[in-house]
Amino acid sequence: MLKQRVITALLLLAVLLPALFYPSPEPFCAVTLLLIVGGGWEWARLNGFGPVASWLSGGLLGAVLLGLWWQLGLTTPMPGLWLAAAGLWGLLSVGLLRAGVAGWPRIPRALRFGLGWVLIGLAWWAMAQARHLGVAMLLSMLLLVWMADIAAYFGGRAFGRRKLAPTISPGKSWAGVYSGALGVLLLALAWVAVDPAGTSLYGRLWALGPVPALLALFGLTALSVAGDLIESLVKRSAGVKDSSGLLPGHGGVLDRVDALLPVLPVAMMLATW
Repeated sequence: MLKQRVITALLLLAVLLPALFYPSPEPFCAVTLLLIVGGGWEWARLNGFGPVASWLSGGLLGAVLLGLWWQLGLTTPMPGLWLAAAGLWGLLSVGLLRAGVAGWPRIPRALRFGLGWVLIGLAWWAMAQARHLGVAMLLSMLLLVWMADIAAYFGGRAFGRRKLAPTISPGKSWAGVYSGALGVLLLALAWVAVDPAGTSLYGRLWALGPVPALLALFGLTALSVAGDLIESLVKRSAGVKDSSGLLPGHGGVLDRVDALLPVLPVAMMLATW
């Protein structure tokens, strides 16, 4: 399993890193759009759709996003869209996590499928627009989620006794949440110290003032945890461990981006405030 994880990670990095740092953002947007097609396929499967309908779902999601890219471009400011996405994620996080695994099947399948399909597409759109704002902007958003996850893992292992959501994800603890928030705070402080006038998310937040910046960082950390928990909730309801086997050793696309789905649009809202 470890060998598979390493090989898959190296292959992904070999494709994504050159695309990310290419002078033009288009290669990165194109590569990640292919991954989103896989995410759309996985989402349909998790909601009980058959093989043909699932592939159609992924292909249609990619086609819609490609069409919007062609018609609108990826530089058009969309503050209202990001604000709406932030509000929607806030409501969903509270409502779905309170209802738990048992509450998911009670939602009409068409509604839960449609909401997820749209939110996956919005996350890609936010990621693409962030790349257009610069590599530093996108990396600062990605690193926030990765830092929260890594710090939560080690903090949870060392101090995790009180479980966060035992019926959804038994391995997560409140100590992990606090550790993740601390890790994100340290990352932001270090980034701003090195690049105070840069174009990263942390620089934009710091310009709002220390208190708004802290609130935003803790809110984004909470959203990353919520995104992870919501995907775990959906997988438990579907009776599967991974969203798919598209990425050997890592599960599926949604397993890798679940925490990013709410963070990216909300971070774009904050960065373009």
